[in-house]
Amino acid sequence: MLSNDAVWSSVRELGDAIRTRKVSPVELTEAYLKRLETIGPQLNAVVTVTRELAMTQARAAEKEIMAGKYRGPLHGIPWGAKDAFATKGILTTWGTAPYKNQVPDYDAAIVTSLHDAGAVLIGKLAMVELVGGLGFDSADNSFTGPGRTPWNRDYFTGGSSSGPGAATAAALVAFSIGGETGGSILQPSSHCGLSGIRTTYGRVSRYGAVTLCWTLDKIGPMCRTADDCGLVLNAIAGYDKRDEATTRRKFTYTTKPPKGKRFKLALPRGAAERAQPEVAANFQKSLEVLKSFADVEEVDFPDYPYNAILGTLLRAEGTAAFRDLVDTGRMRELQNHADRINGYIGMTISAVDYLQAQRVRRLARVALDEQLAKYDAMIGPTITAVSGPVDQPFNQGQGRGTGAAPAGPGATPLTPAGNVSGTPALTVPNGFGRNNIPTGLQFMGSAWSESTLLALGNAWQEATDWHKKRPPIS
Repeated sequence: MLSNDAVWSSVRELGDAIRTRKVSPVELTEAYLKRLETIGPQLNAVVTVTRELAMTQARAAEKEIMAGKYRGPLHGIPWGAKDAFATKGILTTWGTAPYKNQVPDYDAAIVTSLHDAGAVLIGKLAMVELVGGLGFDSADNSFTGPGRTPWNRDYFTGGSSSGPGAATAAALVAFSIGGETGGSILQPSSHCGLSGIRTTYGRVSRYGAVTLCWTLDKIGPMCRTADDCGLVLNAIAGYDKRDEATTRRKFTYTTKPPKGKRFKLALPRGAAERAQPEVAANFQKSLEVLKSFADVEEVDFPDYPYNAILGTLLRAEGTAAFRDLVDTGRMRELQNHADRINGYIGMTISAVDYLQAQRVRRLARVALDEQLAKYDAMIGPTITAVSGPVDQPFNQGQGRGTGAAPAGPGATPLTPAGNVSGTPALTVPNGFGRNNIPTGLQFMGSAWSESTLLALGNAWQEATDWHKKRPPIS
């Protein structure tokens, strides 16, 4: 008989239990499906429950494992996909009414990779419409309703991976896959108390994922622990000729750094200067923990207009990506008021503006690369403010749209800088802020440094227990 605590276990713990036949993939899948079907609607976290497919995959996994054909740590593990990823014969809505009946005839690369790893797809998870790139101004930004964090259901999960954030935090799935262009993995992971990794641009194939911004879009896992992120990333990373941005660089996850290694971390001056008091206090406490296994050195952050660069690229490429909606006038079908307007604003960006943004982007990337090369990672609060109420516009609450912008003037722009430069970042929970909303600690590294970031995350979670906290939801 499966215990009630099983669904709150890490992927590694579940994988070990399945491998040793202490837990049945069929029983585990049924337990998660029940939660997805009953709790999921309370959080507006689910678009489609793939019950029939899930049970078929779970039975197949159990049969293989009983026959001694164990595929690895994800074999028999139930997971959820952000509804940005194509699934053959299954609704893929991109979170928006104009595409709510869209059914692809193929699977996205990450769906195929996880199927090959033996994972069990139990649902397509809600998201902010059109990946949030048009600049939504409230939590009312999806035809499935505002995303609600399970830590306080009156407050926003963050976007655009709202469903993956809520579903993973509430143990409706064992892990999920999200996507990030301006902050859409880091922000909801932080607001939901998760570990989430934005991968290096080109680390994971985007084939079959909705396109928002060709030169910025990235994919990554959202999990309970940093270790789980590593296990999942191991399955989905790799070259794919269908996505010309992907690298041939190999990624192999290792759980620990070399014995005796002491990390070297960069702390941008004023990293938490403009953060909410609770966020700043949690970050200061985090520094004391970090100093037990890392040397922290204060640095000046490269001074470039990261938000302006990101905004220009998002508006121009986002409008191009959804040009069919703009040209046909179907923008009026979008849920969020700002989204209905901002698609047209993108049409006003000139080629000169776009090329100038790309030119400055290169200079910013070189400057950031030079600084990051001296350290294992740069640190800061993941988001400088916790999320706001689901029933208030963001300019009246604490929440923000894509998470691309810092919370106030002078805040260190780690998230927009990292997205502009295409570098990876890991967020891990480090406490709670206002209204019982979790806060996050961000490690940002140089390109292709995911292994180092995950080692840092593991060291952090060996020294803390924030990742073991459960939201007030049964």
